[in-house]
Amino acid sequence: MSNNAGLNAIEIKFLRLSLGLTPAQVGELSKASEASEADVIAWEAGEKPVSRLAQKKLLEIDEIIEMQVLNTCDGIEELFKQEPKRRLSFVVYPTQAIYAQYNSEFLGSLPLTELYSTSAWRIKKECRLVLEVDVTLVALDVEAYKAYREKEDLKESREIRAKWAATQI
Repeated sequence: MSNNAGLNAIEIKFLRLSLGLTPAQVGELSKASEASEADVIAWEAGEKPVSRLAQKKLLEIDEIIEMQVLNTCDGIEELFKQEPKRRLSFVVYPTQAIYAQYNSEFLGSLPLTELYSTSAWRIKKECRLVLEVDVTLVALDVEAYKAYREKEDLKESREIRAKWAATQI
């Protein structure tokens, strides 16, 4: 592929799948280029050229996720220099509504819960392979989380969600 060429059908499909997205979600993310689910399917079949704006958006998201993986793994490695714990848990969000309510700070960079989950999965994999740290992904059960906060008299925060997740493994 030359520097001027865009992603081909196989590459755009691989990128979509690696991000954990459906064709409809790619169309939604590509609103600026007015891409529909049918357009995405046509791109992946090689029937239409892939929108440059859609390519740019998907590649940017992939880069954001890769940077999160690197930064998170660096932080975990530093943590374990001080505390030799080898297990962690990360909260993931089972629906878009729960993601928007409890993790809205990521909506600007990773607008779909599937993208956040992809990031968490890649971090889990990297932690296991490189740091030999076991990470368990825990879906946020809102009622169980609220009960935990009530019982412990805790306010809502990312740190408290992490503590709750640790009680689930």
